[in-house]
Amino acid sequence: MIKVKTRAVDDYLKEQLKDPYFKELWELEEQKLEIVKPIIEYRIKNNLTQGQLARQIQVSQQHISHIESGEFSSVATLEKVLLFIGYKVRMEAVPLTRTVKNRIQKSLRSNATVSHD
Repeated sequence: MIKVKTRAVDDYLKEQLKDPYFKELWELEEQKLEIVKPIIEYRIKNNLTQGQLARQIQVSQQHISHIESGEFSSVATLEKVLLFIGYKVRMEAVPLTRTVKNRIQKSLRSNATVSHD
């Protein structure tokens, strides 16, 4: 039964990834996961709760929880956490190809039209 549901999710995801805007957002989430992994691994390796790590870094436990959930509302806090565990933040704005940009704009326009109906 689970295999059937997993296949349905995989098929749905494959279909959604055809939308260039969705694909860019999905890839961003994957990048966030790569940022979060070392923080969680550090906590596990050092047998720390979110609260204990937060106290060491002098941020709130909620900040650690949000970061580990992929919510980076404060890049400064994210950087503080990563620096503490031996990593740094590297951000980069990468221009899209004209084709991808046009496909995303078209996708957003058609989604906006559908959601207003």
